[in-house]
Formats: sequence, structure tokens, C-alpha cells
Amino acid sequence: MAAAVRPVINSQAGWNWLVFLLFPARVIMNDERRYPLQKLSRNDLCWCGSGKKYKHCHLRLDQEQERAKRRGETVPERRVILKTPEQIAGIRESCRLTKAILDMLETRVEPDITTEQIDRWVHEMTVENGAIPAPLNYRGYPKSVCTSLNEVVCHGIPGPRVLKEGDILNIDVTSILNGYYGDSSRMFLVGEVSEAARKLVDVTYECMMLGIEQVKPGNRLGDIGHAIQRHAESRGYSVVRAFVGHGTGIHFHEPPDVHHYGQPGTGMPLAPNMVFTIEPMINAGGYAVRVLPDGWTAVTADGSLSAQWEHTILVTEEGVEILTA
Repeated sequence: MAAAVRPVINSQAGWNWLVFLLFPARVIMNDERRYPLQKLSRNDLCWCGSGKKYKHCHLRLDQEQERAKRRGETVPERRVILKTPEQIAGIRESCRLTKAILDMLETRVEPDITTEQIDRWVHEMTVENGAIPAPLNYRGYPKSVCTSLNEVVCHGIPGPRVLKEGDILNIDVTSILNGYYGDSSRMFLVGEVSEAARKLVDVTYECMMLGIEQVKPGNRLGDIGHAIQRHAESRGYSVVRAFVGHGTGIHFHEPPDVHHYGQPGTGMPLAPNMVFTIEPMINAGGYAVRVLPDGWTAVTADGSLSAQWEHTILVTEEGVEILTA
């Protein structure tokens, strides 16, 4: 589920959506202003929210970051949670479940089913595996998955809508397994689709993968956004500005915000043990969006088709690991 930034607000419900979704990471996260490093003792609870003592969680990583800063190296902001090996293992397992749920849907998404059925299948498989569907009741969201059809950019709410031949559908699944989050979305082609729709879906996938290729220590968030924007616009599409990728793993939405447009060499530096999503939303028309009266469903302002793919990734010492692949 994407975090929101600078959305186009066209209704009172849209303002409600803004209150809930605008910069959610900054609402739920502990950051340096609240928990400065020098005020934590070894036996205090860790600032990351794990519930563990600081000495058993982020003390070592924080010390390494402090030493790097003293050497003059550029490091991520303190509010970004660099994950411990134990946390990475837990996030990896949650991501595997999320992938398995999307794989299950590959054989079931077809004409004449409803998005409500998709929600039920996702909920049942999540619970059967001892996990929790993260979207359910998140800031009032009423379902266990997001189903975004055709002109819906993101946050489509499952319901009685029947899929028909030619639809394109994004299904966004986030699982919480043993307290860890795994977040991924995938495009589904319903029956035979138009060549224009298929091309949009394919280019959006290429955009995501080009963004992922930019992930390695020393690169910056702007390198990711630039690669995505350059490819999308070279194919005649636009990149949605109103939503971003986000840190994840310990909380649903964490810093940093991951824009899918931008300039190379700008933004926060990438470092090993960062975990975040890359989830470009690409429109066939303009990039403006509007939010429907339900307060959640974001659609293209001009009614054009939209597509999205999403992976949760880990920055490694050598480059990147796609946790939801």
C-alpha cells in the first residue's frame, strides 16, 4: 500500500483521506527528535519499536553509523531503520508469504469473479498461514487487500464489481507475519486485453525493475526516481506524483519516502540493511489523480488507464535483494 504525498484533493472525503495518509511514516515512527541517540541507555527499549532492549537491537548499527559520520561518510537519516539480521530474517519470511498469496491469485483472477472474492481469498490464505492482512482496519481501510481496476491508480476497495474481459487489475497485498511486514503488488490481465493496456502494464514493470537496478550502497533515492521517470516518459507515459514508495518491515510505512521521479545524485543515500518498497504508478495520460468519495480510491483525473507493480527490497553490501520476488 503506497504512502501518499501532495495528493490532489477534490472532496471532503478526500480531506479525510489526506489526514490519514499524508506522510504516515512521520506520524507513526519514532525519530531522532523524540529519541536522540545520546539519551538512550543500553537497557532502554530500542527506538525502532521492536520492543527489545537497545543493546540487543540497534545499538551496534547506530554505533557503526556514528563512526561512519565521523569519517566523513554520508549515511541515511537517523529516522530510517537499518534492519538487524533478525529483523531481516523476519521480513524475508513475511515477504515470502506475500509472494505466495499473489502466486495463488494467478490461477484465480479471470472474467466473472468479483473483487470481493479476491479479498476473501487473500484474507483466508493470510490467516491460514498465521499472519494478519495489514490493510484491514489500517486507518479505517475496510478490506484485507487493495484491488485497483483500469483507471484506479491505487487503494481500490474490493466489492461487488465483476471483472470483465479486457480489464487490467492491480492487487496489492501486505502481510504481517510474526510482527514483520511484507508488501508487494502485481498487475493481472483479465482475459484478452488491448495492446495499449498490455504495453502500459509491461512498461510499468520495466520501470520498477529499472528503479531496482539503481539500488546499491552509495547511490541515492533520486537515482531510483530518475530511472523510472526517464523510462516512463520516453514511452509516452506519466509518473504519478501523489503517491510514493516507503520504508517498511517493522511498521507498515516507515521513512524514507521513495519518489518515482526525480534527479540523479539527489535525495537520501542508500546503505546496507535499508528495506523499502519501489512501487511506481504509471498513467497512460496525465499524472494528476483525484480521490473518490469513499476517501480511499484514487483514480486518474483524466480517466486514463493506470498500472502499478511493487516489490519490497533490501539494500545489501553488494547491491540489492528483492525480498518479494
